[in-house]
Amino acid sequence: MPLTAESAAQQIQDRLKDIQQQIHIVDEERRRAENSISTLVRSLQTNNAKVKPLLKASMLETSQEEATIRAALAKIHEIRSIRNERRIQARNAGNKEAIRRGALMKMVQLSAQTLPLFVSKPGERAPALCGAIPAEGNYVAKVGDNVAALAKGIDEEENWILAEVVQFLHRQNKYDVIDIDEEQKDRHVLSKRKVIPLPLMRANPETDGHALFPKDTVVMALYPQTTCFYKAIVHRLPATATEEYDVLFEDSSYMNGYAEPLPVAQRYVIAYRPTKKGAGSGSGNLSSA
Repeated sequence: MPLTAESAAQQIQDRLKDIQQQIHIVDEERRRAENSISTLVRSLQTNNAKVKPLLKASMLETSQEEATIRAALAKIHEIRSIRNERRIQARNAGNKEAIRRGALMKMVQLSAQTLPLFVSKPGERAPALCGAIPAEGNYVAKVGDNVAALAKGIDEEENWILAEVVQFLHRQNKYDVIDIDEEQKDRHVLSKRKVIPLPLMRANPETDGHALFPKDTVVMALYPQTTCFYKAIVHRLPATATEEYDVLFEDSSYMNGYAEPLPVAQRYVIAYRPTKKGAGSGSGNLSSA
């Protein structure tokens, strides 16, 4: 059943109310946990026999706080899904607004900043499409998902571009994608090997460092203020959930072959896959990008 603008707005509003309530609950649980910790510290200093039950209560409060935060993150993910569904319906109905270049770049950045954050539990490993973890071999990106697509431009040169999945043609094992850049608006039907699904979750560096690309890894990254992926080297990893990678983009105008480090969000740093010419995304100088 199509999601109307009114029902979508109501569903989003309901989830925002839930998030607001969960924020208040987190604040309350945090205050209780802080009080419990203070009491525990005093008990340790006096060798109080109540240390063990206090420790147990503190751990329970921390666990409840974590569960509330995870529930709030889940609501945020639901809001993203609702908005994405409405956007796809509007596009299919021919009502998609033209987006200016500056606004598009802001949307691309915002999409990366609001990507759901995965925080593992003890002993848990990050799933596929979290940070640097690639998709499973049989994975098919959903309609509306952003991907990196190896597409031919006007000059017939292949470049890795930021695109959106329109549909997956199962019989042909091909993707139908559209260039995310409003100025291009090109549709491409590409084999599955020419499409790379982008991460669906950010990895938390503090709990899931294994889900990040190591320093000096050769990757493809979205060059700032463009919609093209280029070959780069990881220079610095994000240290917190809100930080970005610093990468060195390949650039022949520099003596060492790489430009100065630039920040790129986790969402737009993916495993390197060369074109037939051996370049990350349309070989050549990035100084004009």
